[in-house]
Amino acid sequence: MSRRQKSLTQGRWRAIALSLVLHSGIVAAAVYGWFTWKHQPPPVTTMAIEATVVDERALKTIAPPPKSEPEPPAPEPVPEPEPAPVEEQGPPKPDPAEIERKREEERLAQEKLEQEKQAQEKERLDAEQKETERLEAEKEAAAKAAAEKAAADKAAADKKAQEKKKAEEAAAAKKAADEKARQARQAELQRAMEAEERGNAVRNSAQANQWYASIVAKIERAWIRPPSARPGVTCIVSVSQVPGGEVIAVEVNNCSINDTALRESVEAAVLRASPLPSPPDPALFERNLELTFAPKE
Repeated sequence: MSRRQKSLTQGRWRAIALSLVLHSGIVAAAVYGWFTWKHQPPPVTTMAIEATVVDERALKTIAPPPKSEPEPPAPEPVPEPEPAPVEEQGPPKPDPAEIERKREEERLAQEKLEQEKQAQEKERLDAEQKETERLEAEKEAAAKAAAEKAAADKAAADKKAQEKKKAEEAAAAKKAADEKARQARQAELQRAMEAEERGNAVRNSAQANQWYASIVAKIERAWIRPPSARPGVTCIVSVSQVPGGEVIAVEVNNCSINDTALRESVEAAVLRASPLPSPPDPALFERNLELTFAPKE
């Protein structure tokens, strides 16, 4: 209970106590007046007696009177009539001003009590309204927080699902790319093996041998023998050509003798023989050739 509520409650109880005290005083005064009037004794009737005061010393000097004959008995006194009964008086009438003052005090006390009740009722209603508003605000805040949490959870779940989907798609794409690369490597290997098999078949064919022989013969015709060359010389020559027979590179790898002039003369002969003879079948063409140069005597 707040301090204001305690103060209002204490004021209300003080007003109630004051009203009870006032009413109790009025009732007590009325009872006391009636009780006093009821037990008031009747007024005492007094009788007047005439007398003369005599000094005792004077009495002593006075001689006693002579004895006389006894007097006749006095007549019996006539009884006095009983006094008329006193009419009973009612309780004292209360003062109209005092009654009006008490009524005004009661009215003011009642008005104050009503005002306090109204203030307490208003405070109670305000407190209930504030409590209702607080509960509504808490309810709205809780609902808003729950909605935000649900939205955040949904966003997190959607993000996680998207990331999982992207990861799965990336894994699938990588797997497909790896599989495609593997198939490409396998196909390339297969083609290389087939080309090698075809090349071996071509190189070992009679037409290929005739083509190689025509190339070597043209190189030998273009060779200018150096003075240091001895009979029976043999060299392995690597030749690179383009379609049409034009030589783009030549290298003398091995010779039976280590003679620089011989090597240079063979390289010059290959370049002079360019363009080299074309194969009788285009399928026999090879870009890189390895020839055996062995001129006759």
